[in-house]
Amino acid sequence: MMGRKVMAIRISSAPAQEHGGARGKRRPVFATLALSAALSACAVGPNYQKPVAPSAGNPTLSESTAVGVAPTPLPDKWWQLFDDPNVDRLVEKALGNNTDLRVAAANLQRARAALSEARAGRLPTGDASASYARTRIPGNQLTQGGNIPGAGTITSITTDQWTAGYDASYEVDLFGGVTRSIQAARADTQAAQAQVDAARVSVAAETARAYASACSFADQAAVARETARLESNTLDLTRRLFNGGRGTRRDVDQVSVLVEQANAQVPVLEAERRASLYALAVLTGDPPEQVDTAAAACTRVPQVNAPLPVGDGHALIARRPDVRTAERKLAGDVARVGVATADLYPSIKLLGSVNLGASSIGDIGKPSSFGFSFGPLISWNFPFNGAARARVHQAEATAKGSLASFDGAVLTALQETEQALARLGGAVQREQALRRAVTASDDAARLSRVRFDAGADSFLQLLDADRDRANNRAALAQAAADRADAQVSVFKALGGGWEQAPPIVDKSPTGN
Repeated sequence: MMGRKVMAIRISSAPAQEHGGARGKRRPVFATLALSAALSACAVGPNYQKPVAPSAGNPTLSESTAVGVAPTPLPDKWWQLFDDPNVDRLVEKALGNNTDLRVAAANLQRARAALSEARAGRLPTGDASASYARTRIPGNQLTQGGNIPGAGTITSITTDQWTAGYDASYEVDLFGGVTRSIQAARADTQAAQAQVDAARVSVAAETARAYASACSFADQAAVARETARLESNTLDLTRRLFNGGRGTRRDVDQVSVLVEQANAQVPVLEAERRASLYALAVLTGDPPEQVDTAAAACTRVPQVNAPLPVGDGHALIARRPDVRTAERKLAGDVARVGVATADLYPSIKLLGSVNLGASSIGDIGKPSSFGFSFGPLISWNFPFNGAARARVHQAEATAKGSLASFDGAVLTALQETEQALARLGGAVQREQALRRAVTASDDAARLSRVRFDAGADSFLQLLDADRDRANNRAALAQAAADRADAQVSVFKALGGGWEQAPPIVDKSPTGN
């Protein structure tokens, strides 16, 4: 690294006879080990403390008593509240086969491998080696300087050298750099697990939404066909009246417009139904053309008819995977402040090596071929240029940003839930009002036809009654779809569905 200054001190033990025997040799080694053990528990940098969520740690849901909801705990498999076996089957299939979930699961495996790598920093490392060299020294190099009398007759010297050795090193975690690295990797693994859970929440919700969408478009198409049938009956009546001299061509044309308007809605709604089925197939891990036959036959929008259980704010914050992801990322970034801080202090490695060397392979293993070395290596990166301290400040700034992200995740969770609950309440009330409107418009259309047949109402009044009935039926079908969509949005905002999810299918590109 440019601009990096290193002071390295290698301490190696000398032969026993030069330092008062084996006793004098062991004293500095044992002293180093004892000092390292005493200081290895020290870890520089801040210790992580779980932050208090916004709202003074007391989050509430003001919409928990709104129309269509109840403050009871959310069940783990919320999709079972729709009481539709197709919803249960499709969501379970998607939770095991969805490609986004497979990506999240692979990221989790990578994070776990990185944690194993960080933990390996607590273990010694070693390298084994073996070599053979045949060396030839020319005679003119041997006689340079006249050091060997009569060496003019020497042409060369050839030697063999066989060596085998093992080098080992162990880093003493003097200031906690390895410890903080393990803490950061563990937090990253937990964040990756939370991201898998977040993907499960999204996949479950989008699968239920796609199925409900396919059913609702089929329902709306059926309403459009029924409306077209009723308008066709009115058209037949209008034509008979016109042929009998009681109507005009304008009356026939006006009813024809209503019939064609209803007919024009059918292909659009059918196209949207097929599009929802294609999306549902991909969500469950199938090619788009493999449309689920049961979903294709659905004509009734799945809905939860009882009030939705939403729990409270505390349960919401604890359950939402995105909040857990943000909190674990914060923990990892705080630990990385300690990693950067540890670089400001010296590091100690215990080094040792054993080697065997001889000019003949038969002499390998004899006492004369044995050699070894052992001792600590102290290294210190002096931050003369401020780069190490700058890295500490960078890590601290990253941790501050992660804290802000955590606060934002909590507020976003509360916001999304409140918005979803408010929209659900509006959707429920709208559907109830439109259901009453359909009942009233059906009665009005029936009475208008009776009065028209009796000559009490004009054709224009009959036409208006039929138009109102068609519009209210179409609006009710759309309202039922909106209500189902709003219910799914509430479940998605609540962040449940990952607790008892089935295992994700594991596919490897290498076949392992």
